[in-house]
Amino acid sequence: LFLAVCAVGIGGTFQYGYNVSIINAPTQHIHRFLNETWTTRYHKELNPDLLTFLWSVIASVFSLGGLCGALIGGSMAIRLGRKGALLMNNVIAILASILMGISFPTGLFELLIVGRFLIGINSGVGLCVQPLYIGEVAPKHLRGGMAMGSSIFLTGGILTGQIIGLRELLGGETYWPLLLSSSCFPAFAQLLFLPWFPESPRYLLIDRGDELTCAKALKRFHGSSDYRREMEDIQRECFAVDGEKPKKPWQLFTDRGVRWQLITVMVMTMGQQLSGINAIYFYATYIFKEAGISAEKIPYVTLGTGACECLTALTCGLLIDYVGRRYLIIGGYLLMSLWSTVLTFSLTYQDLYWWVPYLSMASIFAFILSFGLGPGGITNTLTAELFIQSSRPAAYMVAGTISWISFFTIGMLFPFIVNGLKQYCFLVFLLECSLVAAFIFLVIPETKNKSFLEIKKEFHKLNFGRNA
Repeated sequence: LFLAVCAVGIGGTFQYGYNVSIINAPTQHIHRFLNETWTTRYHKELNPDLLTFLWSVIASVFSLGGLCGALIGGSMAIRLGRKGALLMNNVIAILASILMGISFPTGLFELLIVGRFLIGINSGVGLCVQPLYIGEVAPKHLRGGMAMGSSIFLTGGILTGQIIGLRELLGGETYWPLLLSSSCFPAFAQLLFLPWFPESPRYLLIDRGDELTCAKALKRFHGSSDYRREMEDIQRECFAVDGEKPKKPWQLFTDRGVRWQLITVMVMTMGQQLSGINAIYFYATYIFKEAGISAEKIPYVTLGTGACECLTALTCGLLIDYVGRRYLIIGGYLLMSLWSTVLTFSLTYQDLYWWVPYLSMASIFAFILSFGLGPGGITNTLTAELFIQSSRPAAYMVAGTISWISFFTIGMLFPFIVNGLKQYCFLVFLLECSLVAAFIFLVIPETKNKSFLEIKKEFHKLNFGRNA
C-alpha cells in the first residue's frame, strides 16, 4: 500500500507542486529569452507591455491547462481505469517537457506556452485521478493517512522545485531550459513503477464487474488473510449502487442524494484556494527583507516555507486517523484566522519596534503550518470520502474545476487586492477562514473509520430532511 502511494504520487500531485514551483526561478532568464527572440525575429525591441503580457501568458496558461485536465480527468478514470489514466497522463508530461526543452535552442517561445499548457493538463488530471485511486485502494482505518499521500507529494514537489531552481543547480541562466523540461523525470519514474501495481479494486468490481481480478488486487494490497473484510465492504457498495452508471458532473447538481456533499466540496475547495495562502507567499519576500535578510539569501529562506508545508503534510498524515478530519480542518482554519489577525497588526506597526518584523516572519511560518495541518491536506481526503463509487469521479471533476478557476482568479485579482488594501487584505482572509470553519463545524460529520456507505447515511438527513 505504501509503495502504491509512492508510485501514483510521483507522477500525480508531485508534478503539480513541482511545476508551480519551478517557474519562479528562471523569470529573468525567460524575460531575456523573449527579448532576444523578438529582436532576432522582428529586428526591433520588444515593447515592455507586450513582454509583461507574454510572461503573464506563460505563467497563467498552466492554470488554463489544469482546468482542462480537471474536466477530462474523471472521464479518463472511468474509461481507462484509475491506473490507466495515470499512465496515459505521463505521455502528456513527456511531450510538454520536450516542447519546453527545445523552445530555447529553436528560438520559439510559442513552444514554451504550449508546453506550459500541456503540463497544466497533466497536473489537472493528476490532481483528479491520484486521490481517486488512493481513496479506493485504502482500507478505511488507514484511508486518511494514505489519502494524505496526495498532499505529501504535492508539498514535496514544491520543495523539490525550490531546491532544483536554486541558481547553483538548474536555476542559472545556462540551465533554465533543462529546469523546465525536468518534469519528464517524475513521468518516467511513474511509467517504470506503476505498472507493477494492481488497478483499483473498487473500480474493477463496481465499474467493470470483474470479481476475480478485484479479489486478486485486494490480496496484493491487504494480504491473503485480511482481504475478505474489504471485499465484503466493496460488495455492499456494489449492491447499493445496483448497476448505476458513473454520473456526469452536471448530474450531481440535480441529484438530491448528494446535494450537501457537493455543497461541502465546493465550499472546502474554494476555501482552500481563497484562504490567504497565496497572500502569504506574495508577502514573504517583503517580510524577509524587513527582517534584515539580504536579497541573495531570500531564496534559501523561502526553502523554509516549502519545508514547513512538507513537514505539516507528513504530520497531518500521521495524525488524521487518530485525531479525525473535523478537528484538524476546523483547527487549521481557526489558527489561520488567528495568524491573519497577528499579521495585520505586525505589518501595520512594522517600523515601530525592532522585533515586529521577526513577529511577521514567525506568523508567516505559523500560517503555512496551520494551512498544511488542516485545509491543505484534508480537503482532498474528504472529497474522496463523501461520495460513493458512481459519484466520486464526477465529484473530483467538479472540485478540480472549482479549484483551478479559483487558482486562476486569485492569481489575476490578487495583486489588485493587495495594492488596494495593503496589509488589511488579511482581514478579508480572516473573515473567509472563520466562515469556512463555521460551515464545516455545522455541516460535516466525522468520517474517520467509516465506510463510504456509512458516510452517505450521515448526510441522508441533511439531504432529505429530519423525517427521512
